[in-house]
Amino acid sequence: MNHGGQNPNRSMVVVPGQCLSDPITQDVKPDRVPDPGTGRMTDDYWGPSKRILGDLKFLESLVQFDKDHIPVRVIKQLEEKILPDENFDPDKVKTASSAAEGLCKWVLAICKYDKVAKVIAPKREALEKAQAEFSVAMAALEIKRAQLREVEEKLSKLEAVLEENKRRYANLQAEVDENTKQLQRAEELIGGLGGERERWDTTAKSLGERYFTLTGDVLLASGVVAYLGAFTLQFRMEQTKNWVQRVAELGMICSNNFSLTEILGEAVVIRQWNIFGLPSDSFSVDNAIIIKNARRFPLMIDPQGQANKWVKNMEKANNLSIIRLTQSDYGRILENAIQFGQP
Repeated sequence: MNHGGQNPNRSMVVVPGQCLSDPITQDVKPDRVPDPGTGRMTDDYWGPSKRILGDLKFLESLVQFDKDHIPVRVIKQLEEKILPDENFDPDKVKTASSAAEGLCKWVLAICKYDKVAKVIAPKREALEKAQAEFSVAMAALEIKRAQLREVEEKLSKLEAVLEENKRRYANLQAEVDENTKQLQRAEELIGGLGGERERWDTTAKSLGERYFTLTGDVLLASGVVAYLGAFTLQFRMEQTKNWVQRVAELGMICSNNFSLTEILGEAVVIRQWNIFGLPSDSFSVDNAIIIKNARRFPLMIDPQGQANKWVKNMEKANNLSIIRLTQSDYGRILENAIQFGQP
């Protein structure tokens, strides 16, 4: 201090506080000296204070002072003996010594810090505890998040498998539906064919009988095509009847009710002829069969134009050429038709 060996009153007030809170002396004990007024022994901090202030590490000790672990006993002594003193005021102390003023402020600051620290310490401990719990909770949360990601990955894979199974199920269901429809159609077909059994039996029996009469029937059909094309229906019927009798006399088997349509006709072809304009009566159909199977070119007497219409419609797709003897290009058209095989 500025006063060296002197002992001013206001500086003396700061000294005990410094001795009690000094980190190096660790609660320095005062000297016991007689009180000049009463003669009783009393505490004197002046001597210990001079020793503390004379330490070369004094300022460093103030900077490194462990303010978070001040003994309760020291704070209690400061509050009971030092702080209540009215002279322990920086404004008053600075009149005696500027160094004492700084020490006074330092002691007051330490006391205030201790009070605040006692309030904050539990909160700080609670904060540290909460932070520790938070860290544990976050670690557990990360574990749960990792587990959640793993579950989500498994769920994604399972969803992919589910979609694939749904697709396969849809395909199988479509196949089942298609097979069911085919089975229904097959059952309907079998049911329909079952109703045709009687007709098939009749047809088979008829074909069996016609097998034995085939030679005679073909002979009669050949005769009709070769010789009876130019005659009327009545003459054909009479001549055919005579031929049937003659064939029987010669020992050949033929149908008793001979029909050129049944021997050489085809139902589908005849139906197509009818569509092209051929009349559906038996005489017209027989004439068409003769025209189709004859090896000679037919001469058709057609006063009603029915044969003309039928031939034109039937050969239209084959580029039929229609000519008359009076045409100037008659020869050229006929030549081209023969050359390119056109009707």
